[in-house]
Amino acid sequence: MKGLYVRLLRVLRGVLRTTGLLRLLDRWAARSRTGLWVRSWLSIYDLDELVRHDVPWWTFDAADRVEAFLRGRPGARALEWGSGASTVWLAARCAEVVSIEHDVDWAASMRPVLPANAELRVVPPQDARTRLTREVVASAKPGFADLDFADYVAEVDRVPGAFDLVVVDGRAREACLERAVGRVAPGGLVVVDNVDRARYRDAIARVEGRLGGRARVTWTRGRTPTLPYPTRTALLEPSP
Repeated sequence: MKGLYVRLLRVLRGVLRTTGLLRLLDRWAARSRTGLWVRSWLSIYDLDELVRHDVPWWTFDAADRVEAFLRGRPGARALEWGSGASTVWLAARCAEVVSIEHDVDWAASMRPVLPANAELRVVPPQDARTRLTREVVASAKPGFADLDFADYVAEVDRVPGAFDLVVVDGRAREACLERAVGRVAPGGLVVVDNVDRARYRDAIARVEGRLGGRARVTWTRGRTPTLPYPTRTALLEPSP
């Protein structure tokens, strides 16, 4: 169903391009947030177009808040689990971005669009059935059963220093969030996307409980690039 939806939008985009209407839509997008939102529907799963739109795949509200946060932290360092248009968007606003990606093919499509200050680390999951000597880190996403993301989550430990911003938007987000909180610089921020899902909200609640009130969570909900319906992104500010 999702594939059919994407194909229909590709056909519609082609028709609009042929008739010249896509150019008018691009002009609307350049001067209006609503125009950008509508135009981005035609760019779903199109990395090059999303990079041109200069949008991360979070709620617009969350992106605005992160952009304001980064303006106040010149020279910021960012780390994310899950690369995409957000990697390029962050690289334009940070001194350094490290992105940890599990998908080898997706990483190959990312490399041509990465600026010099963005580093992509590819850590594919392992077959969990072969891991007999340690705890497996699983992903609850359908289609990822029997895969172990322990190395993917732990890759952050191989990157020295603290980060002003950490984005949790890949696989095994609950485990990534636990690691993220310990790597955020004082006054830093953690972005957790798609918190429409209860398991991500539960993971944030566990972190809040563990920090004993030393964290503030901002829940955003609303328009999101490429999607004609609202989604949710959370911003977590842990205190030392």
